[in-house]
Amino acid sequence: MNLLARIFGFYTPPRDVASMGQWDLINLRFKKHKLAVISLALICGMYFIAIFAGFFAMNDPMEKDIDYIFAGPIMPRLNFSDGLHIRIVQQHTDPITLLKYYSMEPDRTAPLGFFVKGYDYRLLGLFPCRTHFFGVNREKFEAKYPGEKVPRVMLFGGDKFGRDIYSRILQGGRISLSIGVFAIVISFALGVSIGGVSGYFGGLTDAFIQRSIEIINAFPKLPLWLALGAALPRTWSNLQVYLGITVILSIMGWTGMARVVRGKILSLREEDYAVAAELLGASHARVLFRHLVPGFASHIIVSLTMTIPGMILGETSLSFLGLGLKPPTISWGVMLQDCMSMQIVKNYPWLLLPVGAIIIAVMCFNFMGDGLRDAADPYNVR
Repeated sequence: MNLLARIFGFYTPPRDVASMGQWDLINLRFKKHKLAVISLALICGMYFIAIFAGFFAMNDPMEKDIDYIFAGPIMPRLNFSDGLHIRIVQQHTDPITLLKYYSMEPDRTAPLGFFVKGYDYRLLGLFPCRTHFFGVNREKFEAKYPGEKVPRVMLFGGDKFGRDIYSRILQGGRISLSIGVFAIVISFALGVSIGGVSGYFGGLTDAFIQRSIEIINAFPKLPLWLALGAALPRTWSNLQVYLGITVILSIMGWTGMARVVRGKILSLREEDYAVAAELLGASHARVLFRHLVPGFASHIIVSLTMTIPGMILGETSLSFLGLGLKPPTISWGVMLQDCMSMQIVKNYPWLLLPVGAIIIAVMCFNFMGDGLRDAADPYNVR
């Protein structure tokens, strides 16, 4: 095992704990937190799938198909005669309730495969591509049923327009996951700069900044999000709304970071290395951002990690209530707009599947944040 690890570059020679630096100790303690490591792997997997959503999607997330309106989940099957396949479904309409329902044809199947041809998309938004990770093998199906329409693999069912929910969840992850990261970048810049100035200079500057933070925190977050979301012009494009929501979430998210930074700066600004740098002629900005802030970078990372779930939930809330992103933009919050009616949810519960993606993302960030917090604690000896 060690030989394979050496060959592929995963082997780390044993080191004396006493000679390890801060980041080495954090890495060592973090690896002992199994749940946090698993959560980190899942988060990396979600972002990877979101980046290459077109490759992993089975159907065009924007394509409407009346043959699959409110179609239930269609799961792959495996047997010796047909291999990996799905059964072809037939749509019916109840003559009394006019509700659509579907039945599977037992003798008609569509072969499935990996790295198959599908709808056209742009890989990374740049390169035209038709290859998909998984889907119906069109060549085999057309050879088996010449002239017939190629069926769709609807792992999570279809929505009211017959669009593939599975593919839309993958595509929506791009917006819902990225908006949290971009909002965190703005929150990081505001929190570190304003909190650093507050803790470093103290006095009236500190008092003014802290009272301003208390005023901002006094507002309930959800109503304030709704008010700011409603203030966005209705004539804005989807990109402008996306940027506007990012700013709104950042406005409410920087205060916690600012207080963390202030507290650390207050405890470090009188340290010998900070005083020495100031006596040698270093500017206040250099002392603050070059010498003080890097000393507790691990705590900043932990705070940022714990803030991202709130950003994701904020975007979901605004889009769900119709004050954020709107169709045709795809996000998890936009998809949940179809669940406004309890009657719809009762008859077609698979429309709630985007909630599962949100829960997984939020829990993974929380578990990873817990692991990072324990790993960054210098008094944690486990």
